[in-house]
Amino acid sequence: MYDSRTRTKTEFRPLVPGEVSIYACGPTVQKAPHLGHVRKEVNFDVLRRWLTASGYAVTFVANVTDIDDKILAVAEEAGEPWWALGHRVEAEFHAAMAALGNAPATYQPRATGHIPEMIALIGELIEAGHAYAPADGSGDVYFDVASWPAYGSLSGQKASEMEPDADVDVRGKRDPRDFALWKGAKPGEPETAIWDAPWGRGRPGWHIECSAMAGKYLGPAFDIHGGGIDLRFPHHENEMAQSQAAGRPFATYWMHNAWVTMAGEKMSKSLGNTADVHEAVARHGGRAVRLYLAGPHYRSAIELSEESLAEASAQLERIDSFLTRAAETLGAGRAPRVGATGGDATDRWARFAAAMDDDLGTPGALAVLFGAVREGNQALTDGDTDALAEVDADVRAMLAVFGLAPDAPEWAAASASAADDLTGVVDALVRTLLDQRAEARARKDWASADAIRDALAAAGLQVTDTKDGARWSLERN
Repeated sequence: MYDSRTRTKTEFRPLVPGEVSIYACGPTVQKAPHLGHVRKEVNFDVLRRWLTASGYAVTFVANVTDIDDKILAVAEEAGEPWWALGHRVEAEFHAAMAALGNAPATYQPRATGHIPEMIALIGELIEAGHAYAPADGSGDVYFDVASWPAYGSLSGQKASEMEPDADVDVRGKRDPRDFALWKGAKPGEPETAIWDAPWGRGRPGWHIECSAMAGKYLGPAFDIHGGGIDLRFPHHENEMAQSQAAGRPFATYWMHNAWVTMAGEKMSKSLGNTADVHEAVARHGGRAVRLYLAGPHYRSAIELSEESLAEASAQLERIDSFLTRAAETLGAGRAPRVGATGGDATDRWARFAAAMDDDLGTPGALAVLFGAVREGNQALTDGDTDALAEVDADVRAMLAVFGLAPDAPEWAAASASAADDLTGVVDALVRTLLDQRAEARARKDWASADAIRDALAAAGLQVTDTKDGARWSLERN
């Protein structure tokens, strides 16, 4: 994999043979997720699926940042409690993840649930001489950048050339590069966003949150830390510095995905050039949006456009058409899925695995997948069921790695949800029949009225006459 810290591709060797530990920075719950946010979620879900298919037991931790300056500011502007905003946006995030077929994290800790761990880590840094509380009584605590010569090694910058951290004010700082570990309470801030600490009441800084939560669930050393490329500095740089300064080795490898752009600009809330996840899913389907996000290499920027989403939809239609025809031909005799460690793996699967093993090379892996579909269609034309069964098994296994298998439980649930969306259509059709039944009853045409009721009952609908008119519902056995 490509290690963002060393800026080279290197062979992945987990700390514990057969096990992989991953921490990926999750959402800051201030506004609804857009496609730029969820690209990281999809990329790391594919990574997790591939590692699992390769025989590893994967522990995947993705946090929720539910307290920080941005959340407080957005909540104040909206006139709602910060915790209510966070709860609502977190629910929107989880709904977006479900719509894109992402598997839930092994653990998804919230920052507000780990204040004691953050206070303990800050205490360790103060004791080690790498953090300080100014004597001004503000309650702030800062990381002393000058005390850590390795600072800047993740982003490849020199500390002497860095700009001051714009995320904090400068009261009491020894050096403008120092960043906040703890932010003393300020007048007017909600009492619910303030916690007691040895150096004064306040709340944690953004960077300390992830270090504490990663250590809580993965230990002082773990395999992979990931997130969007925009987090490499200062967030991940600060995480690495404060963790290692406290004597924790922290992450062995760093992975960062590139941006989703619109008109060449990074998609961001501040710029306003966002694309709502649910709107994209409603227009193109969750699997197509997932394919659009997972198909390009994770380190390559991708441009958002209706054309690219429509192309992903067309690609899925070709795949699904093959799967449908293969199922009709093979019936119950479909071959079992081929796994990455299976002894009966085909050359086709070997090429797919080689692509995925080369820094999660999804473009090359998809090329193998689309080539397999063409082979499968040819096998259908030739009537070669043996070849068809082999291709069908490979295609389904590849789709499972990408999280795109149409018969997977997450997409079955999405299909059920889509079916629920037809309730309004069904209601309109049934209402027309009920109106006809009411007219028949008004003219005392009981035979016609009963015939409509019986037809609805045969379709699984129960009609109940009330003083406000007839109502219908699904019959429950």
